[in-house]
Amino acid sequence: MATEGEYESILCVKPDVNVYRIPPRASNRGVRAADWKLDAPDWTGRMRVTARGKVAFIKLEDKISGELFAQAPVDEYPGIAIETVSDSSRYFVLRIQDESGRSAFIGIGFGDRGDSFDFNVALQDHFKWVKQELEISKQSQTPDNTPKLDLGFKEGQTITLNIGQGRKRDKSRPQSAGGFGLLPPPPGGGGTKIAPPPMGRLILCGK
Repeated sequence: MATEGEYESILCVKPDVNVYRIPPRASNRGVRAADWKLDAPDWTGRMRVTARGKVAFIKLEDKISGELFAQAPVDEYPGIAIETVSDSSRYFVLRIQDESGRSAFIGIGFGDRGDSFDFNVALQDHFKWVKQELEISKQSQTPDNTPKLDLGFKEGQTITLNIGQGRKRDKSRPQSAGGFGLLPPPPGGGGTKIAPPPMGRLILCGK
């Protein structure tokens, strides 16, 4: 149930709702609105659906003065606090309670099908939120047993960082333009020698 001091929010307001005194349920079969005196409602007024914490309250109030006629606390939907009838989507069975905790079942109905749809959706949305809150609460209370990765340093452990001290290139070794090393000379000492031209063929140029 709701606790004192919790904020009360409005989920839905419908200006016209009819209340019916319903006969006792004779068997386990579904309740039929056709068994009520639909053309002669016992009370007509306004419905206001509010929420305080996880509990929704369906309040039946006087249209002019706002005086409370009856209210039904709803802690789950669908549930015993409010039931649909088997022969119409515009009528419901409501369990109302007074301050002393005494309860009674009444029938309520809307003249417009859209009003009953809005009423139904408002309750569904509220208890969908309640379910999500419960799941979040369970997850926060579940201990995390997954192993933790220890990235801390052990006692006496150090790490060395070499910043800006890359390997220097050995400039004493010649580098070819294409990046290939020079081939060594063939064996035989000194490589191939080129003979000078014959003296008789030497042509001197000049004056």
